[in-house]
Amino acid sequence: GGGRTSELFVGILDIFGFECFVKNSFEQLCINYANERLQQQFNWDIFKAEQVEYESEGIEWAYIEFTDNAKCLALIDAKPLGVLHVLNEESSLQAGTDEKFLEKVKGQHASNSYFEVPRRLLDGFVVRHYAGDVEYSVGGFREKNKDALHPDLVGLMQGSEAALVRALFASKAGSAEAAGASPNRGGKG
Repeated sequence: GGGRTSELFVGILDIFGFECFVKNSFEQLCINYANERLQQQFNWDIFKAEQVEYESEGIEWAYIEFTDNAKCLALIDAKPLGVLHVLNEESSLQAGTDEKFLEKVKGQHASNSYFEVPRRLLDGFVVRHYAGDVEYSVGGFREKNKDALHPDLVGLMQGSEAALVRALFASKAGSAEAAGASPNRGGKG
């Protein structure tokens, strides 16, 4: 009668965007950070959550060894001293520089096993990601972290036919007009 069939499957996470070039900068750090997060989610879904469920149901199982990358993620994003938070702080300072950012990160994470500053690497640091060690050169980190849109894109958005889009990209001086407000609305004219 109503026998159940089960499908067997193998879950494989293809971390497609992990980057390690001869010279790695802020963009590679962001991409590799995203991939660290994906790897952690994969680990949770495939290993940790299943093991917790097996234990709660009293199912006999053998522990599966896997690399937990939580400490690497903490190096990158822990508040208030993770690499990205230190970068945000340094980027907000008028007198901030990439060199001061590097010195702060070195001072903060010198003893972290996922962080290294090789003597030959004068302008950067190494993060020991789950997929391998990556050397990051900090030149341009602060500027790239500011998220400034290209002026041509801002101009295009300010010229949009959609009032909401114009309002989102309005300059401070002309924000009412860009949002579609008429100077005559509610008054004489």
